[in-house]
Amino acid sequence: MKGIILAGGLGTRLYPLTFATNKHLLPIYDKPMVYYPIETLVKAGIDEVLVVTGGPYAGHFIRVLKNGKELGLKRLAYAYQEGEGGIAEALSLAENFAEGDSVCVILGDNTTDADISKEVKNFKEGAMIFLKEVPDPKRFGVPVFDENKKIVKIEEKPEKPQNNYAVTGLYMYDASVFSKIKNIKPSGRGELEITDVNNLFINEGSLNWSVLEGYWRDAGTFNTLLEAGKFWYEKKNK
Repeated sequence: MKGIILAGGLGTRLYPLTFATNKHLLPIYDKPMVYYPIETLVKAGIDEVLVVTGGPYAGHFIRVLKNGKELGLKRLAYAYQEGEGGIAEALSLAENFAEGDSVCVILGDNTTDADISKEVKNFKEGAMIFLKEVPDPKRFGVPVFDENKKIVKIEEKPEKPQNNYAVTGLYMYDASVFSKIKNIKPSGRGELEITDVNNLFINEGSLNWSVLEGYWRDAGTFNTLLEAGKFWYEKKNK
């Protein structure tokens, strides 16, 4: 399994901080934000990683991450996303890197201390998504369950969420994900949505889910950036 970190976008919600550099290079306590998803992958036994980035500061990643050796990676590659085409479009740029292998995808602003090595080891085919209860599910994709706790669909940023579970920015897919991306259409905001991809896996009955144990937060707002920094400070200074 190969790792894909999606770290593009302009980070407009974090202006003026992101006038200076890419959002995913901002500090969370004592490390650049992107270190945390890399550490999640390495801890799970994944040492070949592609970073998909974009925007005016894409070159900053090379200076920060170099060749990835110091972070425990055997292979580190980069891909450039032109424009703002969405998460699924960014993932499509990883098709050649994946070389027919399954992939573990994590958004570059996700910070977690969860250990997903068991799920990575046991993954065979289809898709696996990780859920987490959050206080603000309106910001995320939210699963809709049937009476057997099977996900029947995912609603993207629903005005009235049916529960408090968020689909975290951590996914595992087999190689069919790339053909599925080619079969979805842009959403109303002109982006290829990862929720639409996940719903295709649901429709064919091949999507599984697990609750992410431990701490998880996306650090894409001022409040969550501060909250994540506070968590890692306290964790490392107990």
